[in-house]
Amino acid sequence: MNTDPIADYLTRLRNAIKANHRVVEIPASNIKKEITKVLYHKGYIQSYRFDDSSVQGTIKIALKYNPTTKQPAITKLQRVSTPGLRTYAHVENLPRVLSGLGIAILSTSKGVMTEKEAKNENVGGEVLCYVY
Repeated sequence: MNTDPIADYLTRLRNAIKANHRVVEIPASNIKKEITKVLYHKGYIQSYRFDDSSVQGTIKIALKYNPTTKQPAITKLQRVSTPGLRTYAHVENLPRVLSGLGIAILSTSKGVMTEKEAKNENVGGEVLCYVY
């Protein structure tokens, strides 16, 4: 059993990027699906597909690379809140990643969103990870 599924999700993405893979397959859960949607809408991944043919299902993610330099769109994925030490942020203390160049993904009462969307919705929540 996996004790931290979000850390496993981020590690699988990180390893696929390091190995220059085009597609990575990850076991699905609702929170992972929401994080994948946020990464897609912010332009960090090329596309994704949810496959619910098995009991748990899988997420297939097509990673995004620069066509000329072959550099990945995601340079760093960092887990913030862990099962042993949860990290929460109030709406006034939402984190800024690389002075606004990266995103922080939060789990709020209104769903999974970036820190900018959370500020617009006027909600705080658990800081899941930083992406840049």
